[in-house]
Amino acid sequence: NVSGCFECCIKCLGGVPYASLVATILCFSGVALFCGCGHVALGGTLSIIGNHFSQTPSDHALLAEVVQLMQYIIYGIASFFFLYGIILLAEGFYTTSAVKELHSEFKTTACGRCISGMFVFLTYVLGVAWLGVFGFSAVPVFLFYNMWSTCEALNSPLTNATASLDVICVDMRQYGIIPWNANPGKACGSTLGDICKTNEFYLSYHLFIVACAGAGATVIALLIYMMATTYNYAVLKFKSREDCCTKF
Repeated sequence: NVSGCFECCIKCLGGVPYASLVATILCFSGVALFCGCGHVALGGTLSIIGNHFSQTPSDHALLAEVVQLMQYIIYGIASFFFLYGIILLAEGFYTTSAVKELHSEFKTTACGRCISGMFVFLTYVLGVAWLGVFGFSAVPVFLFYNMWSTCEALNSPLTNATASLDVICVDMRQYGIIPWNANPGKACGSTLGDICKTNEFYLSYHLFIVACAGAGATVIALLIYMMATTYNYAVLKFKSREDCCTKF
């Protein structure tokens, strides 16, 4: 009947691990933004370097290899977090009272608590690692922002009136991206202004910003996972004899 169906739905909703569900959605979104935008932005950056700052392919060959390696790493990160997010969400479901109500004889075991503890440890490690990734993803944003702000200075009426535009430059060699013998290595004046007007620069700059935001969202998702898995493990460990489960 309708009443029984309604009660069943309420019972199922009461056993949903909402914290893990929100963290999974946030994690998937953040990783997708970081990996997708980061992959395209890296390719655009390599194109900008090759076309305007290092016209000899051998001068930026190492950079090309590093970019290709990072793109492969991005593929691995996306695959890993897709699986890990699903596993953590499943672990959240199976440590809710929904399991207890569906299986009245459900009891935690030492093996189950050990697996939950392993997830707690692994999530903490991934959280610390992603803090590093978040910081690293801010580096290209900073570099592009410096370049963009220099281009804005070129267009400033005050600059045009008081200084020669050719003395305003961006030198990529000082960041260690390309070697000091790269030719031309830097862009000045109108040449720099033309670079900033290209679609590659505009797209890469904004994609790096979005990728950085995605890394930040992933850090937040992992913090939520940390709280959820820690709470789940604590309840399973200290109340296992009472057959008590969590709804977190």
